[in-house]
Amino acid sequence: MSDPIASLIARLLAERWLPREDRAVRQVLVDAELRDDLDRRLAAAGLRLLEHPYAAHVAVGVARAQENEVFGNAEAWAASNLSLGRDALALLVVLWALLVLPKRQRQIARQEGERAQEQEQMFAELKPVPVGAEVIEPINERTLLADFSDKLGGKGRLQMNLGALQRQGFIVRRRERIHEGPLLDLAFDYERIASRVMDGALSQVIEEARQSQAAARERGEEAGVDASGNVLGEDVLDENVLAENVLGESVLDEEVQADV
Repeated sequence: MSDPIASLIARLLAERWLPREDRAVRQVLVDAELRDDLDRRLAAAGLRLLEHPYAAHVAVGVARAQENEVFGNAEAWAASNLSLGRDALALLVVLWALLVLPKRQRQIARQEGERAQEQEQMFAELKPVPVGAEVIEPINERTLLADFSDKLGGKGRLQMNLGALQRQGFIVRRRERIHEGPLLDLAFDYERIASRVMDGALSQVIEEARQSQAAARERGEEAGVDASGNVLGEDVLDENVLAENVLGESVLDEEVQADV
């Protein structure tokens, strides 16, 4: 007999991520009984579903109860088992802050605006949360290299780390533009980490990035260079993170540290 939940789990493990538009994924996300069955089976194997209503994909991650066994058996908490160095993980945080944070702000603002319009209409149509490329502004790769290479191991090392992050599904590179990959929005617990980035150790960096972008627009976009943030230090990451075929709870666990 066909077992749609078993097939979905097998596909998630084999393919590492699936789009929300996938038929089986849509059924699980809207059917509470199917979702409970999926969560129960994943939990029995020490896993959990990684999904967010604003994310375009879903994936499978290590359950919180098993994180210590998976990541904490060594002398120190494993930052990653993807063979990513500190500079690569720091770059991952930079890319998340420059791609996902602005995207989420646009998504929330758009949904709040649509909700306000719906309240004025008696029979408003329920619209899905925007998750596509129209709410994501890519990063200019040359600008990223100019702004961060000196703090992240040099241009050669940064280029190598960009390739590693692309292979793992965190980013997509097209025509010297860096776009969000399927796993980038799922690698972080947004509700827990966003405030630390925006209001904590990286708030000054984010503000400088915004000022840099505004200044670039004032100088004119005909130069063909987008602005991004300024400087992040090497020790951006502390604990917790990504399993090779499944993701841990979050890239950051305690404090986001920056050497500006």
